[in-house]
Amino acid sequence: MYDFVDKGERHVALRPEQTASICRSFVEHRPTTPFKAWYAGPNFRYEKPQRGRYRQFDQVGIEVLGSLDPYIDIEVIQLGWTFFAALGLCDVELAINSLGSPDDRSRYVAALHDYFKSRNADLSPESQQTLLRNPLRVLDSKRSQDAPVIAEAPLINSYWCSEAAEHFEVVCEGLDAVGVPYTLDLKLVRGLDYYRGTTFEYRGGTLDSAQNALGGGGRYDGLVADLGGPDTPGVGFAIGLDRTLLACDDENVFAAPSQNADVFVVDVGDGSDALSVCTELRAGGIRAERSWDQRSMKAQMKAANRSGARFAVLIGESERVAGTALIRDLRSDEEQLSVARADLTGTLISRLSSLEGASS
Repeated sequence: MYDFVDKGERHVALRPEQTASICRSFVEHRPTTPFKAWYAGPNFRYEKPQRGRYRQFDQVGIEVLGSLDPYIDIEVIQLGWTFFAALGLCDVELAINSLGSPDDRSRYVAALHDYFKSRNADLSPESQQTLLRNPLRVLDSKRSQDAPVIAEAPLINSYWCSEAAEHFEVVCEGLDAVGVPYTLDLKLVRGLDYYRGTTFEYRGGTLDSAQNALGGGGRYDGLVADLGGPDTPGVGFAIGLDRTLLACDDENVFAAPSQNADVFVVDVGDGSDALSVCTELRAGGIRAERSWDQRSMKAQMKAANRSGARFAVLIGESERVAGTALIRDLRSDEEQLSVARADLTGTLISRLSSLEGASS
């Protein structure tokens, strides 16, 4: 975490995440509940930079404060899943767990401490230090030396009280009902200590396993109270945009679009008709290009064929007088089609859509 004294002798810190900021704002303004918020912006963590892990990174997230309803958990998790689906990402896995009640978590942490202490010699030096601070964080280790020790660690579901188990069961059944696939990861604890109850993580299958969390979140029912506010439950998630973009690149989600024009406009006059037609076509979402410098019809048709456009729109003197235009398919021997200028954009949209449908 960036924590320092600035030039004005002020002790400042750069925010490492934004959930606490939302909760602090909630404490200050006391809005009605349930309270829903979203955010987007940069965060800062003093970590070793590597692919997918940066000292400055952008997140977008949501928070819901004021309800213990497990169906809020389902809605929040589903929204995150829908985000990745809407992007077109296919290789994403949702992992879920529950840290239970505060008492459940305390008993589990004690059990982990005893277990890891008994295996201390087998842990990496870094995890030995982590054990002294928070045994739960040892489960986050991605080091190969720690993997066999973590694999045999106690599982948290043995420490759930009946209320926590019932809440989590409703969440799982609800995700099944809305068609959100998930895997149960009973060692998922997330990286922030305020989580309790439901926790979840979206993982990118194309990313390195040590840096594959695209986003995640969970319940933090005690955080508002810890910040001086009323006892208020909360649940939310944050999505890392930097890693999400890496996953999009890996899956070629944002493939470079064709640079070719859809339509090339040929105008044998002074070019004013070509300009107005291009303007109309572009307003209709059609990529339109035209020739320059008042070239001859022959020179303009050569330019049209070189442009890669599928159609040419021809406007000669007779078309200008009649208020029409000719549409020529540059990749077939199909006869030219004469259409009214008012119908030109709609006709081309229809023709281009038909071609896209035939190719898909």
